[in-house]
Amino acid sequence: MDGSATFITDTSRTTMNCAARRAHITDSLVRVAAREGPHAVTMRAVATEAGTSLNLVQYYFATKAQLMHAALARLEEQSRARWAARSAALSRPVGARAFVEALLAEALPTDEPSRAFHLAWTSYAVLAMTDTELAAQPFVDGPDRLEKELAGVLAHARRAGELSGACDPAGEAAHLLTLAHGLGTSVLVGQRTADAALRILRDHLDRILPCATP
Repeated sequence: MDGSATFITDTSRTTMNCAARRAHITDSLVRVAAREGPHAVTMRAVATEAGTSLNLVQYYFATKAQLMHAALARLEEQSRARWAARSAALSRPVGARAFVEALLAEALPTDEPSRAFHLAWTSYAVLAMTDTELAAQPFVDGPDRLEKELAGVLAHARRAGELSGACDPAGEAAHLLTLAHGLGTSVLVGQRTADAALRILRDHLDRILPCATP
C-alpha cells in the first residue's frame, strides 16, 4: 500500500473516531437530561457522564447551546431511523392511513428512546424562548421537514380519494403534528397513558382518512 492510501485510511479512521466521540458526548447529555432533568445539563455534568474531560467536551462543542443542538439533531436522526423501521415493517402496498399512523406514533413517548427525544425537544423549545443563543439555533428545522413530508403524503391521499375532501393537506399536516406533540406532552406529565394517546390519535385519523384501510 502506498503512502497516499495509508494517509486516506488514517484520515478516515480519525474522522470516524471524531464522529463516535461527538455521538458519545451527545448521548451522555441525553442521559443526564432524562435522569435529572434539563436543568441539570451543564458542560461539566455531561463530561462526567461521558467519562471524559471538560476540555474534550469543549473541544467538540464550544458552547452549551452547540452541544444541545447537536444532541437534538442526533435524537432526530435516531427518531427517523426508528420511523423507517416502523415503515419497513408495514404490509405492502402501504396505504396513507398506515403510513401517517406509523409516522405520528413515533412522535409519542411510548418507550425510553422516544421519551428522551420528546423530553429533550420540549425542554429545548422552552429554553429557547428566553435564551438568545439557543434561539439562534435552527431547532425547528426538523419539525418543519416532518410537516412538509406529512403534507405531501396527505396531498397524495386526497388525489387518491383517501383523504376527506373537506381537509386541506397542509393545514391538516400542521393539525396532526400539533395534536401529536400535545398528546406527547400529556403522556410525559402523566395526564394520560401512551395507549390512551394513541387511541385519540387513531380516532382523529379515522375521521380524516375514512376511505383508507388502517
